[in-house]
Amino acid sequence: MLLKYILPGIAHRLRQISAISSSSASITRLHRAVYTRQYPLVMILPDGSSINVRYTEPRKIVKLPLDLSTLSETERKARLDARKPRKKLKVVEEIEDNFNARKYMKYIKKK
Repeated sequence: MLLKYILPGIAHRLRQISAISSSSASITRLHRAVYTRQYPLVMILPDGSSINVRYTEPRKIVKLPLDLSTLSETERKARLDARKPRKKLKVVEEIEDNFNARKYMKYIKKK
């Protein structure tokens, strides 16, 4: 009678273990604290140039932040304004309505 309650739990655990495979790692990134090898990476520098480096985590591209204190006041203001969300412009078109229904009354047949 005790086996009746233990076996379903074991069978469930065995199904979970068999579901984990190498193909599950291809769907998402590997969740490791330390990677055993280094991976190729494209690093974008603040001036816009790019270099290829080796990195410990598998990433495709890393963009280094730009130091705003080195920019002039106009460039800094332009960068900060570009970060803000843009306001949507509402376009309201006025359609000129010069339709005259009486002009087409002669085409309607009355029964």
